[in-house]
Amino acid sequence: MKLVYKIWLENRDGRRAFGEGPYRLLKGIELTGSLWGAAAGLGMAYSKARRIIQCCERTLGFSLILRKIGGTMGGGSEVTAEAAKLMKVYEKLRADTEDTIARVYRECFSESVPVQFYTVTPHKRGRKNLMEDLYVISAVPIAVALLSAIP
Repeated sequence: MKLVYKIWLENRDGRRAFGEGPYRLLKGIELTGSLWGAAAGLGMAYSKARRIIQCCERTLGFSLILRKIGGTMGGGSEVTAEAAKLMKVYEKLRADTEDTIARVYRECFSESVPVQFYTVTPHKRGRKNLMEDLYVISAVPIAVALLSAIP
């Protein structure tokens, strides 16, 4: 059994601003030099990739990529300095979150605790109270264990 979770950043209005999908697209742009190449590498339609980037740019309020018009030399895309900073912060957030969740998971599911079926869905849209979505395992709320583990 494993714990499954998703993390992303939202703006003040609760609109999704940045997460794993846009991050992977930007990483792909760094590798291939184009949004088209990044989309193809992810098995995604170019139009969908473009919509994702444009939506993030509108929500964040800054450009994520610099677009180069095609022509005889071909076009391409490049990640902006702001996007590179955001990617670096997101990488650290993701790594620290994974480490903390892995440690708490091991504590909650040590051999002395019988494994029970559970559901953790703190990422559902429209939920104001995280505790509404957390179920109790062996009388220890997961949220309390997670929050107490954060330095």
